[in-house]
Amino acid sequence: MTKPGSRSTQEFDAQGFARGIHELLILAALREGPRHGYQIALDVEAHSNGVFRFRHGTLYPILHRMDVNGLILGRWSSGSGRRKKIYSLTDAGRRHLNGQTDRVQEVLSGLTRMLRRARELPA
Repeated sequence: MTKPGSRSTQEFDAQGFARGIHELLILAALREGPRHGYQIALDVEAHSNGVFRFRHGTLYPILHRMDVNGLILGRWSSGSGRRKKIYSLTDAGRRHLNGQTDRVQEVLSGLTRMLRRARELPA
């Protein structure tokens, strides 16, 4: 445990954490198999009971960045009808998801402890 005001080797970056949540949600959805962007958005919303939703215009830039960074692989569908870009999880994406899952659980556990403590203290 670190003293208040000291820097931990795994200092928590709240803004970075918030930005990274979208990536983790996408990676978690793709763990079930390849999906097109709209299906990823639907799956995230459904599996989180509506807690997490992608706003219009935010999902595709994130998918593009993740594709460029090698966390996912986007390929255009072949076949009849409207073409869709299908995304799949790469080995790097799988490693990133696995590595961050423990960190997210640690952060959420710390938040939960603080909120429980605050509820127990007199107002």
